[in-house]
Amino acid sequence: MRLAGDWLAHPGTVAVMQALEGTGGRALFVGGCVRDAVLGRPVGDIDIATDLTPERVVEAVRAAGLKAVPTGIDHGTVTVVAGHRPHEVTTFRRDVETFGRHAVVAFSTEVAEDAARRDFTMNALYADAAGAVIDPLGSGLQDALARHVRFIGHPEDRIREDYLRILRFFRFSAVVGDSELGLDADGLAACAALAEGLGQLSRERIGAEMRKLLAAGDPAPAVAAMVQAGVLARVLPGAEAQALAPLVHLEAGRRPDWLRRLAVLGGEDAEGRLRLSRAEVRDLEALRRAIGSGESAAVLGWRLGEERGVDAVLVRAAVMGVPIEPNALDEVARGASARFPVTAADLAPLAGKALGARLKALEAIWLAGGLRAGKEELLR
Repeated sequence: MRLAGDWLAHPGTVAVMQALEGTGGRALFVGGCVRDAVLGRPVGDIDIATDLTPERVVEAVRAAGLKAVPTGIDHGTVTVVAGHRPHEVTTFRRDVETFGRHAVVAFSTEVAEDAARRDFTMNALYADAAGAVIDPLGSGLQDALARHVRFIGHPEDRIREDYLRILRFFRFSAVVGDSELGLDADGLAACAALAEGLGQLSRERIGAEMRKLLAAGDPAPAVAAMVQAGVLARVLPGAEAQALAPLVHLEAGRRPDWLRRLAVLGGEDAEGRLRLSRAEVRDLEALRRAIGSGESAAVLGWRLGEERGVDAVLVRAAVMGVPIEPNALDEVARGASARFPVTAADLAPLAGKALGARLKALEAIWLAGGLRAGKEELLR
């Protein structure tokens, strides 16, 4: 199979490949860029694997006038900036000893050894500068075309090397997996058996992976499988997935939003367990409050703004199991643009606490009336 796409012909990328191969080394695209190109998906980050040592990579690209940044040189990775695009160049590696996320690795000159230490077969695909796909394991291309997310070798071995691969299994199944095929049975069983190992991971890593998972087009089947495997309870105790599929249906082609989806999952201390920012905590709490608040769509728009107001309407409908009222989204937009018509100057000579109390009381009347009353009506 030969890949095509603008990313292959990008002047900066071409320059990096030529610089590495010009010294007699081997340079191959690897991982996500190859997988996504095979699947016809947009290609983002460019990763390159080579048999050159990191020191030789730096020498080669600098001799070609390119910028080399030793971002992870101890682990074999050099970031090469060319044509305003970063390229992660990593020397072929093989595992000598593994224990959790950390492993003792040795540089290698064999692409097959490099492929064997990766997580999923579809992520162990390589391609040369011309786009010709190389499948060292012999099963990666077939699995990618079938959208079959499958661990390399024994799933338990891959997971013990890094327990984050449990969450990556569900994330990749949601993003690139075949929903009709379902999740790989062996992989799912291994994730269930080793779910306790998720306790070894930092909350930052778990939070980052959950964001990516919930931002998938339709994460509902993968999250439901996480519930069955006991994985969701490990990362977000008390979370439930029943409302996620209805929410995805109600979104009706809207941009996927991981925080909106997180709001329907519930769970204990999502803020701390997923290391949310203050702004994310504020939005999440607002969406969860909206579920049982009984506030109209217009009021939600006024309180939260149009974007989060719409999210609140969707979340509430999904959790409550009710359809969205025909004009609800228009009402959110109306509320988001509404302005409370009474100002402090209108209530002179009131001041201090008395002024604040009167403004608050009038605002409550205005909200209860659907944000329709004008200044004169409220002042009367």
